[in-house]
This record gives sequence, C-alpha cells and structure tokens, in this order.
Amino acid sequence: MTQTARKVVLLDLDGTLTSSHPGILASVVKVFEELDLPIPDEAALRRFIGPSIAVSLRRNHVPESRIQHGVQIYRHYYAAVDAFPDPSNPNARVPGCLYASVFPGIIDQMDVMRKQGFILAVATCKPEYQAIPVCDHFGLTNHLDAIYGASTDASRATKDKVIAYAFEGLGFSPERGDRALMVGDRWTDADGARRMGLDCLGCGWGYAEPDELKNHGAYRIIDRIDQLSEAVGEYFA
Repeated sequence: MTQTARKVVLLDLDGTLTSSHPGILASVVKVFEELDLPIPDEAALRRFIGPSIAVSLRRNHVPESRIQHGVQIYRHYYAAVDAFPDPSNPNARVPGCLYASVFPGIIDQMDVMRKQGFILAVATCKPEYQAIPVCDHFGLTNHLDAIYGASTDASRATKDKVIAYAFEGLGFSPERGDRALMVGDRWTDADGARRMGLDCLGCGWGYAEPDELKNHGAYRIIDRIDQLSEAVGEYFA
C-alpha cells in the first residue's frame, strides 16, 4: 500500500462514459410489456438511466409485489439474451448492455487524467456483473484502475453505497490525505457524492434533465467531454 496521498476520480458509467440509452430503454420497455403495464412515455423512460432498476420501477408506480419480477425481466433482456441490434454489426444482435456506444473523446480524456496521476475507477449503480463486461466490450477496462458496481441484491443499490464499496476496494484513506471526486450525469451521482462527503462534477452531455445537476448540488457542470480532464485537474489543484 502506497503511503503517498492519492487523488481518486470516480466515474459514473451510463451517460458519463457510455451512451447507453438504447439498450436501457429497450430493456425497460420489455419489462412493462411482460408485466402488462402501460409503457411510460419517452421522458419517463429516460429517467431510468442512472438509478437502480428497482428504484426506477417504484418511481413509475409498479406495484411492490411485482418489483422483483420486473427486475428479473430487465436483467434477462439487459444482460442475458441477444435481443437487440448490435450498433457495430447490423447482422448481429446483443443484450441491452451492449446496445450502446462510448462517447467520442472520453477515452482520450481518461488517458490524460491517468497521465496526470489520477486514480480512475468506475462507480456505477449498474450491477457489477454487468458493468465489468460492458467496460471490457467497449475497451474501457484498460484505461481504468478499477470497476465497482451495485450488488445483485438490494444491499448495495444506491450510489453512496457503491462509493463506500469502491473506497473499501481502493483502500481509500482520508487520514493519509487521499481525496476523491465523483464525476457523473444524474442526480444519483450528486446525491450519492454528497452523502459520502464528496463533490460531484456534473457531465452535461449525459441524461440529466434541465437544472437537475445544479438542483442536486453538483459543484460544477461541464458541457463538453473535452473539458473533463482540465476540470478534474483544476478541482484537485
């Protein structure tokens, strides 16, 4: 364990590193179809991006008795079955988690931050068993120091609990002088960071609604991906 104070950048995945809405929304639609419930409108569907699926189903008035079944349906289409078109191969089909793409320029920004000495770790409310293969598939893993996600049960579903889990895995030590910053695009990132005593840098290219990040306490919001490494550097300076 190094005794040098570290600067840790926690990166959300969906809406921060990846444009993931096609697979998420398509999988959510399957949930409502199979539960024989009205499909939410486009705006409500997009709010599924960020929070855990169970939280979002509750926010959309799915009865509590059907939440677990809904989660199972979602995970089936999102991670287990090749149900959707592959963006990189029109003749192939992929699970919802791979019906996505990496935001142009984001890997370059990650490489700049690592060269500047920052520790980069994904901290996502996506279950970890889904997040790791997504990062592998899209070539993100080799540009990260670690990947942390939610558990498959309800014990680690919110962003603050994922952050705590990441800190444990990284051996994060404020006593040594370690510092951390959350980078994300939704209220879940800002709220989770605040609960853990962190600041959140808001990503305006993601899925937040107007003023969402500001209203949830993001200390700064950047609109372009090419601003990321500079903003992170200024924060830790």
